[in-house]
Amino acid sequence: MEYKLIALDLDGTLTNSEKRITPRTKAALMEAQKRGVRLILASGRPTFGIMPLAEELELARYGGFILAFNGGKIVDCKTGKTVFEKTLDPALVPTLYHEAMQAGMQILTYKGEGIIATSDKDPYVMEEAHINQMPVLQANAFLNDIVYPINKCLIVGSPAPLHDLELKLSQRLKHEMELYRSADYFLECVPLGIDKAESIGKLIDILGIKRQEIIACGDGYNDVSMLKFAGLGVAMANASEDIRQLADVVTLSNDNDGVGQIVEDYVLSPLS
Repeated sequence: MEYKLIALDLDGTLTNSEKRITPRTKAALMEAQKRGVRLILASGRPTFGIMPLAEELELARYGGFILAFNGGKIVDCKTGKTVFEKTLDPALVPTLYHEAMQAGMQILTYKGEGIIATSDKDPYVMEEAHINQMPVLQANAFLNDIVYPINKCLIVGSPAPLHDLELKLSQRLKHEMELYRSADYFLECVPLGIDKAESIGKLIDILGIKRQEIIACGDGYNDVSMLKFAGLGVAMANASEDIRQLADVVTLSNDNDGVGQIVEDYVLSPLS
């Protein structure tokens, strides 16, 4: 199979534990692009938090795309234009806020090039700020300080109670929005029908690429849909066991050039 598109989760997949692209992986991806393969950086991160990696990989030069907010927004890096976008229903945000507060969690969203959150001291909020290299503004009144439209909210907290809240909200907001974890301590709250596979599907319809011609790499539960959707679904060795079991292939970890190995084996080697 000649693969034409590689969809990459970022944290835990493309980047290592230091949030950097390793030299071997970068070299493989740059060579793949030179051979005509296009890249999608597919993440729960906001667009601003993905841009530095898109610039490092020269996506604007090679016709790549940013898929931000777990698929809530797709940006063509070459033109800078938004290809697809779906925003969160403002009427649902008060429920997310009140349930998060009642559960002792924090909630955040994005405002321009910054994060607006119910706490600027919470370690999980600060982890999101670190990942995206974005400043945090503590809201005096979160619901009043939000500037709509927004693409998602993120509820953060300790894994076990956050899982309980996920189950509760999934039942309460069923058929109204999507909720899933991108990390044990991050609960993504996005518009109904938004996930990485759905948005990739919209993009390949525009590009005229078949799903069988896609490689998708990921490590989290928010990557499951695109791993199932792609012609080759690749789980990282650092993914949980249930995610590894549903993938077509398991590669090395994000700290051991897992993405680089896959690109070398399935994209570069057949053409070498």
